[in-house]
Amino acid sequence: MTMAERGRPRSFDRQFALERAMEVFWDRGYHAASMNDLTEAMGINSPSLYAAFGSKEALYREAVAHFAATESDDILAPLQNAPTAREAIEGYLMASARTFTRPGRPPGCMVVLSAVNAVGVGEETSRILREMRAGSVAMIEERLKRAIAEGELPASLDLQAIASYYVTVQQGMSIQARDGASRTMLEAIVHGAMAAWDSLTRPRAVA
Repeated sequence: MTMAERGRPRSFDRQFALERAMEVFWDRGYHAASMNDLTEAMGINSPSLYAAFGSKEALYREAVAHFAATESDDILAPLQNAPTAREAIEGYLMASARTFTRPGRPPGCMVVLSAVNAVGVGEETSRILREMRAGSVAMIEERLKRAIAEGELPASLDLQAIASYYVTVQQGMSIQARDGASRTMLEAIVHGAMAAWDSLTRPRAVA
């Protein structure tokens, strides 16, 4: 039997432990989540945590990846499935309002909140988090490119600016949710953001 195997309780459920760690990091952030917080939530001791995940920071990276794999589908689905770009963006934001305020889950988005609550992580982890946040801009840009190809939107648009605007709105909604904003309040923000759609997507003069 290896040392790692000796460190784990017989009933150890790695997926359950990861899920619970995700919730602790999501709620408290990286630095504020103590080892005691993590081991208590995960139902394991410190040697078991290190044997299974390597380190607190490695556990955090896995928890963020688990969040992205399990908590993002509802938010991202409209970008793939909505028939128009406008409906896709509005659906993305409305799904965010709903997801960020679900009962029984920490408010906001773990990946967005990592921009301010992942103090103390190393450069590699910081890079991963930055890339994950930037991925939202890229996905919206792709949806806008599709709308141009389908003739819905004019080709002269600054797609990066539009995508960045709506991701910034969504990220702000995450922070608002963390501060206690209700779903209704977040949906009002969405309505305000979508009021800018016609202006943002108006054909631009070509220099």
